[in-house]
Amino acid sequence: MKKQYDLPCNIAQSLNLIGDKWTLLILHAIKCGAHSYKEISEALPGIPTNLLSKRLKDLCNEDLLVCHLYSKHPPRYQYDLTKSSQDLDDVYNAILIWGDKHLEKSFKCLKHKGAPVRIAYINEETGEILTAEDLCVENH
Repeated sequence: MKKQYDLPCNIAQSLNLIGDKWTLLILHAIKCGAHSYKEISEALPGIPTNLLSKRLKDLCNEDLLVCHLYSKHPPRYQYDLTKSSQDLDDVYNAILIWGDKHLEKSFKCLKHKGAPVRIAYINEETGEILTAEDLCVENH
């Protein structure tokens, strides 16, 4: 993938991997059960075929997808998420919550037992639930 951002920033470097048009939608389609090129294409109406091919290849090269050949003639592949792309679930959930709150027309919302949810942060050492106000960003 083309590296658009040369900044010492986790957001910028993450966007270099998943920030291209259609990339998150491709990964999400695979998460939701579309594993072949045809299934992914059908799950994402409007995606140009050449762009889908390029994104799948790039995502495999960046270790966000694993590609398995399941038919030699013609060559057909199945795509599966890697551990790092499976870890995008929190990103999808945050986008769903944000969209439900801010979009003029919300198509989906995230709920638990019928009630809306919000993002929570947990201190990994103590298990304490934190608010966004409790957080600070630190340089390594």
